[in-house]
Amino acid sequence: MAIVFALLLILVLLACWAIDLLGLPGNWLMVAATAVYAYFVPTQSRAALGWKTVVALLVLAALGEIVELLAGSLGAARAGGSKRAAVMALLGSVFGALLGMIVGLPVPLVGSILAAVLFAAVGAMIGAVLGEMHAGRDLDASLRIGKLAFWGRLAGTAGKLFLGAVMVAVVVVALLLSRL
Repeated sequence: MAIVFALLLILVLLACWAIDLLGLPGNWLMVAATAVYAYFVPTQSRAALGWKTVVALLVLAALGEIVELLAGSLGAARAGGSKRAAVMALLGSVFGALLGMIVGLPVPLVGSILAAVLFAAVGAMIGAVLGEMHAGRDLDASLRIGKLAFWGRLAGTAGKLFLGAVMVAVVVVALLLSRL
């Protein structure tokens, strides 16, 4: 039964990792799922996880948020983007990710996921451009900041996904070392 619970945890973690693509807090859900698992699975079980694993995931999830925040904001800030553009880019990113999931791309199996990532980046760009134009900037300056918001959103998503994959790997290794 221990192996079944361990496999279920890994499946839940992979599902949480996948929702990072939508801009949702998948890494934090991984921390929560692993904490619940560590709490309920007895320490004498063959598939027990210690609280050190949960703390490691907590640190990695926080690092993922920092990477995403810095990647998304540093590029636009370096170009002189306004706070309004940053907020509009964030809103555009969330709206774009949701629209991308609905619309999808004609790519088998991963079309909706790719569309969510791409539409989120395009939404960030459009939001930043609209925010800058509303703040009184001309179209060229707004587009320059919007492009940086686009690439920043993609870089932030990639960094957060990488750290999410590391989180899954940490749990898998911890489970394998727990006498499974």
